[in-house]
Amino acid sequence: MTCSDEYTVTEEYTAKHISSELPVLATPAMILFMERTSMRCAQQYLSEPYTTVGVSVNVRHLNPAPIGGVVRVVSRLINVEGRRLVFEVKAYYRDVLVGEGVHERFIVNRVKFTEKVKSILRD
Repeated sequence: MTCSDEYTVTEEYTAKHISSELPVLATPAMILFMERTSMRCAQQYLSEPYTTVGVSVNVRHLNPAPIGGVVRVVSRLINVEGRRLVFEVKAYYRDVLVGEGVHERFIVNRVKFTEKVKSILRD
């Protein structure tokens, strides 16, 4: 299963906004795009009340993408072990590889997960 999404590098997704003075795609924003694409990819095959949560990200940010640029993220499911989903993720600006790596998600029952969070907050 492979999915892709496109994201425009707006001000809020730049390193200048998050961590430095450079008007280019920030690494945390690239990771957000990779997680979001992977989540959407998995979600289309899950019924209520199931969803996925991200549990691991191991990526390298290789090249810049400028503010105003469109970044295409490709997420490919490479392994399923029970509720654990492993995605190979890549981000491109034009034909340039911006980043790549592996992202893991777990399938959870949304209702039970929410109750668990509420329980933790009460303690």
